[in-house]
Amino acid sequence: MVTVKKIFFIIIFLTFLSFFSVSFVHADTPTPTPTDSSAPAPTQSASDTKSSISDCANNNVSVADCPSYLQNKISNLQGQAQTLSSQISVMDDQIKLTQSRIDSTKAQIAQLTQGIAIAGNKMKNLEGSLTNVSKVLINRIIATYQAGLNNQVDVLLSSNDISDLVTRENYLRLVQQHDRELIYDTQAAKNDYSNQKQIFQTQKQQMQALQTQLVSYTDQLNQQESDKKKLLADTQGSEQNYEHLLAQAQQQLAGFQNFTQLQGGASLLGNQTTCDSWGCYYNQRDSQWGDIAINHSGYSIAEDGCLMTSMAMVMTHYGTKVTPLDINANPDNFASYAPAYLRYTISAGGATASRVSADIDSTLNDSNHDPVIVGISYDGGPIPDHFVVLVSGSNGNYTMNDPFVPNGHDISFTDHYSIGSIREIDKVEM
Repeated sequence: MVTVKKIFFIIIFLTFLSFFSVSFVHADTPTPTPTDSSAPAPTQSASDTKSSISDCANNNVSVADCPSYLQNKISNLQGQAQTLSSQISVMDDQIKLTQSRIDSTKAQIAQLTQGIAIAGNKMKNLEGSLTNVSKVLINRIIATYQAGLNNQVDVLLSSNDISDLVTRENYLRLVQQHDRELIYDTQAAKNDYSNQKQIFQTQKQQMQALQTQLVSYTDQLNQQESDKKKLLADTQGSEQNYEHLLAQAQQQLAGFQNFTQLQGGASLLGNQTTCDSWGCYYNQRDSQWGDIAINHSGYSIAEDGCLMTSMAMVMTHYGTKVTPLDINANPDNFASYAPAYLRYTISAGGATASRVSADIDSTLNDSNHDPVIVGISYDGGPIPDHFVVLVSGSNGNYTMNDPFVPNGHDISFTDHYSIGSIREIDKVEM
């Protein structure tokens, strides 16, 4: 009788087993996908924040839109007649523009700081959640392994009747479902953690870029404020002085352009630098620097850098190892009213050098045999359009270093220019 009962249970069990097996096969839990756990935006963005710059604030322009608003204003001012007042207005607006960029960058940094904090907190919470879920999953895997493959047979043999068998099978099914959900939760936690980690790393990179940009803008602001002070000092706040100085600078730069055109252009040259016991010979057309703009202006060293290159040569004669690039790197070496116009006193390589008026023969033949920088007028006009360095000679017979002529080291001055073309004579004091 007992045997018949067991056989009956086995038949019923196999019927339920086939039913539940089909159910289990089709009840697979879908693979979880990463959730959108990006950090929420701060309550107030740069596009909503009112600018502290008066021009923008008075016109209800936000921090984010202020830079473009001021850039348009500067463009309009630059199209007006060039006067001291208009130049100061442009400088003022450039200062405001840079300050607005600083404000906008700081606002973005503040937003990112908040986002990084949120992402960091989420990562910390997810680390704890992932650790706990992983521990539970490992324990379930161990328990399942230890149970082996005979659970269903054990359930059948230990069941008292059909009702008990169904109850036990339902329990097993719930346990299996829980295990699948546990696997799903573990994978979801891993995906969320990976997502938050990517957000965190991206925001950190953006923060580093903005901080570098902020330093650059701050340096630019300091330079602009310094340029304005120099302009007021150079012109003494006088419109007349400004017009005179500007005209002088424009004439010199136009002369350099004219000289280059008369020579057939300023193509770049290679292997021009030569250094000896006197110092170094440099050529303004050297490919090391010829195509570089003078002080970020529209003038190049190759076409307009004869005076800068001559000064670099003389400074090496006095023991300061500099090149035209070193002089060009210091914006204080150039006039505030004309960015490509070299000042009479410059600094480079830790030294300061000043051009002062001198006599050629007495300077070349003094006890130090000091070199002389002369400005010549190639077209015969009153303004120098090219500068060279006289290194020796007397009575009109001079040896020069010409920064424009290819390999113009220790060549005869009168082979290229006339004595009567000299318009300016300077020695360099250091």
